[in-house]
Amino acid sequence: MILETKRLWLRDMTQADFADLAAILQNPKVMYAYEHDFSDADVQAWLERQQARYHQYGFGLWAIILKSTGQMIGQAGMTLQPYKHQEVLEVGYLLKEEFWHCGYAREAAAGCKRYAFETLHQDKLHAIIKVDNHSSIKVAESIGMRKEDEFITCYYHGDMLHALYSVTNPHT
Repeated sequence: MILETKRLWLRDMTQADFADLAAILQNPKVMYAYEHDFSDADVQAWLERQQARYHQYGFGLWAIILKSTGQMIGQAGMTLQPYKHQEVLEVGYLLKEEFWHCGYAREAAAGCKRYAFETLHQDKLHAIIKVDNHSSIKVAESIGMRKEDEFITCYYHGDMLHALYSVTNPHT
């Protein structure tokens, strides 16, 4: 276990999480902001990318486990992402559709924010969010993030307008 919140555990994903990860990444409603259909090979590559991040950086996107059932309900964590010729530490969160609107994304993101500031001793945490992804914007704002910039970034199917949200560590 990497971190714990009131209702959740976050832990490294393993190969045993493939089916749960596929349920997230292959659901068009969950992945609409990516505008990309994920094949099994894409899911495997995503999983392997997280495992490489754990090894290289000590963090990545982790499995979100619901304490009450032990079920993997999503993924959340931090990654280094490109932003205007630099890399920023970004919090990310994706939940299975049936677990939307329960506060789990906010709870996981708040736990990641605490981890970034208290464990990793980072000065700032960011979220890069497609400008029409109102649910993710709401989560980012709920953990104290504010919009800092808008920019174009290239995803699977071309250029998309994104916003950079951020929050500063109050202890630095």
